[in-house]
Amino acid sequence: MDIAKIIDQTFLKKEAAEEEVKRVAEEAGEYGFRAFCILPEHTKISKEVLKDTDVKVTTLIDAPTGTSSHLERLGMTEGAREAGSDEIELVMKIDDFKNKKYEEVLADLKGLCAILPTKVIIGSGYLTDEEIKKASQMVEEAGAICVKTATVDDPLDNTELEEKAKHIKIMKETVKNILVKASGAIRNLDDVKVMLSSGADIIGTSSGVKIVDESRGQKEDEEKEAWRKTE
Repeated sequence: MDIAKIIDQTFLKKEAAEEEVKRVAEEAGEYGFRAFCILPEHTKISKEVLKDTDVKVTTLIDAPTGTSSHLERLGMTEGAREAGSDEIELVMKIDDFKNKKYEEVLADLKGLCAILPTKVIIGSGYLTDEEIKKASQMVEEAGAICVKTATVDDPLDNTELEEKAKHIKIMKETVKNILVKASGAIRNLDDVKVMLSSGADIIGTSSGVKIVDESRGQKEDEEKEAWRKTE
């Protein structure tokens, strides 16, 4: 497996200089990641850099907890599409969900998922196991392509790997027709392997370059060892 193809390389640095955005976007193209996830203000320049590659440009909408109004979220999503985004990562209205405003949350998601292919971030670090299950069901019903654990500032960042894996298992067991994306301080190849074994289809990380380099180095070592045994 080419591990780069399941990694969404993330770059969410606010007020980053244009040259830095270009450099990281070019790196994403060179490594051939599944996607390059960025802030709305970096969508246009990222698309210009990656337009001749297979790397999707993915815009993060309404982080960290989805507190904007539906109309504001519509504007953000339309803006991402106009700037060239291939898909969005949309934060579910987590506070409304926690307050059991399920009809409002679902209606909001349905309206936004109709604009661009959408990965919905449920903020699993804020949720109970039962809430993770319910949120995942709503994401699938809304017409999203993927349900994702977390984004910036989610408590999941500081959670033990075992607990993160449990979240992925719950999501994978709940949804049948959409992808599951793991995120939250996934920093090395061993972390990735745990997430994949738990059912993740996509890995979101800012450490994609390190992980791919680690994977390639491991593969080279395995090939050398196999060759040594044939001598």
